Amino acid sequence: MSNVGPHLIVKPIAGALGAEIHGVNLLSPISDAELAQIREIWLQYSVVFFRDQPLPPKDFSAFAQRFGDVVHYPFLKGLDEAPEVITVAKLEHERVNFGGLWHTDTAYLDVPPMATMLIAREVPEYGGDTLFASGYAAYDALSEGMKRMLEPLRAINSSSKAEKTRTREDRKPGQERQVLEAEHPVIRTHPETGRKALYVNGGHTLRFVDMTEDESAGLLAYLFEHQTRPEFTCRFTWQPGSIALWDNRCALHNPVNDYHGHRRIMHRVTLAGDRPQ
Repeated sequence: MSNVGPHLIVKPIAGALGAEIHGVNLLSPISDAELAQIREIWLQYSVVFFRDQPLPPKDFSAFAQRFGDVVHYPFLKGLDEAPEVITVAKLEHERVNFGGLWHTDTAYLDVPPMATMLIAREVPEYGGDTLFASGYAAYDALSEGMKRMLEPLRAINSSSKAEKTRTREDRKPGQERQVLEAEHPVIRTHPETGRKALYVNGGHTLRFVDMTEDESAGLLAYLFEHQTRPEFTCRFTWQPGSIALWDNRCALHNPVNDYHGHRRIMHRVTLAGDRPQ
């Protein structure tokens, strides 16, 4: 645990990424200086967490927008009082959770979001944690030969893969959905930190450009397994009023689906990013 200013206290939760930020009350206005400190911590740790911050939807959205512009999720309608906020829910009778596999958010868009902010409203008495993994650590651990091979490669990411894995919340039997696809570099350079990250994900990445899915499958399977090695990850246990802010440009996440028969209700905002380079 370290002090980074008059009030903020940073508590790393794992070696590769993730830190809790204490000493700030988000229910009160925070200064530009405090926000700049939070952003610096976020860029260092890729995902940051706040405890006991029960922000109403409009205030939650307003806090998120201090970091960037909102981008609307293409498949779900937002809240009436805050249209940019969507509900991520799994109810007692449901068996499939939203986004329940390792992925980065909406990599099938030409310009994927920079970041995602999630707040817990209702959580099960056990389970429902979220795992995060560092794209930086995954890249750094690759051999020099593998880095050279991957550097020029680009990959096709598709929303159809999320349909096949049954992890889209808007999924309904017999209902056709628009398929969105985008081409991105396999190795992405972060526009703010300058660090390189492995930028493929099992939720959306179909194949390499100019290769078939069959030709791509072996190497992609290796990369998907490599990027979620335990030493590259952290795990966060939610409580009502907990907030997570993760950097979608360099971190994957996976909500654990281990609470069948219980309710989990979250609110989410995504923030506009840049075209991966």
